[in-house]
Amino acid sequence: MHLSLFTDGIYPIVMGGMQKHSYYLAKHLAQQGVFVDVYHAIPHGKPLQNPTDAFSDEELKYLTFIPVPFPRNHYFPGHYIWESYLYSKRVYKQFAERQEVDFVYVQGFSGWQLIKRKGAKTQSHNKRLPVGINFHGVEMFQKAPSLRVKLEHLLLRPFVKSNLRKAGAIFSLGGKLTAIQKRLSPTGNMIEMPIGITHDWLNEDACLTSSGVTKFVFIGRYERRKGIEELNTVLRQLIQTGSSFEFHFIGPIPKSKQLTINQSINLPTSPPNPLIAYHGAIHNEKEIQQILRDSDILVCPSWSEGMPTVILEAMASGCAIIATDVGAVSEQVDASNGLLIQPGNRQQLKSAIEKMLTLPAKELLQMKKASIERIKEKFLWDQVAQRTIEEIKRVIGEKKRE
Repeated sequence: MHLSLFTDGIYPIVMGGMQKHSYYLAKHLAQQGVFVDVYHAIPHGKPLQNPTDAFSDEELKYLTFIPVPFPRNHYFPGHYIWESYLYSKRVYKQFAERQEVDFVYVQGFSGWQLIKRKGAKTQSHNKRLPVGINFHGVEMFQKAPSLRVKLEHLLLRPFVKSNLRKAGAIFSLGGKLTAIQKRLSPTGNMIEMPIGITHDWLNEDACLTSSGVTKFVFIGRYERRKGIEELNTVLRQLIQTGSSFEFHFIGPIPKSKQLTINQSINLPTSPPNPLIAYHGAIHNEKEIQQILRDSDILVCPSWSEGMPTVILEAMASGCAIIATDVGAVSEQVDASNGLLIQPGNRQQLKSAIEKMLTLPAKELLQMKKASIERIKEKFLWDQVAQRTIEEIKRVIGEKKRE
């Protein structure tokens, strides 16, 4: 089988959830013997790069990388939409000049021009191709944390809706995202497929922190939808009560958004209670993995999400989870391994953290172990890639019978 993967960037050249998903999807499809042409964006002003160093020699036998420059950034309302459309035209131009493939997997807006033509025939493609699209979190149809974000969402909605309705198949991460996309495209061929995680993240020896103090962690950049304002409000309240805990932030959190209590990451022998630590951006995956394995609970209080990779990483590392019930998070978290709360609800967030602080050690350990078991059951990349191949073959077969 021969596929084309359209994406607006691929890890490690471009950082981001969709870009990392593109990397692992290409990698594991290749491991399953699927030929994949990867059309990936190069940010404006950056030199052309080929991500071959991130793949094994065996995987590279099945992979072809086609770098496509992303249009120059402009600053006017809707510039991202316009630039995405221009980028999709550049991708389509490259695609039309190459050999025939069996299926096109589109990430976000990168296949807009192809979908607009409804898989139209090209000079080298003498048949209409089946096309599947993955818009991941479709955050523009989720709850907005501010008026500005709501207006941005309203601007994006008609273009996302159009792409979803014209694509032959829709890849949904599940949970609330399936309902959203079924509403937008009632007759769409819906394929529920989670994001995966690799075996090296699995921690078979989940245990409680050796200090006896419950250790929380947040991972992410500062962005309004990530819920850091709500989290900071709750932490200030808990600090005033004298609760005993550690809270670690990983990511580029601006100084203005950091709490002022005990910000040193060099933990003393007898830590003050509570302790807040800011580690900044960590690019070494092993360092993040170690912090997660040394933690008890990941907190993810976002207003909107797709299927957060950080939750999968924390689950595989043996963390219980506190997260908002948005996107496909309910596919990852339930009462067995964590607590789900409503986005923007400070009281629920405070109550969830307090509940974890008073949870008997045995029950917390059961939650941590349940996270690992859930990863093994449905989120390992080997399984996800195989299921993806099966669904793509099904769509190809249906297209041939039309």
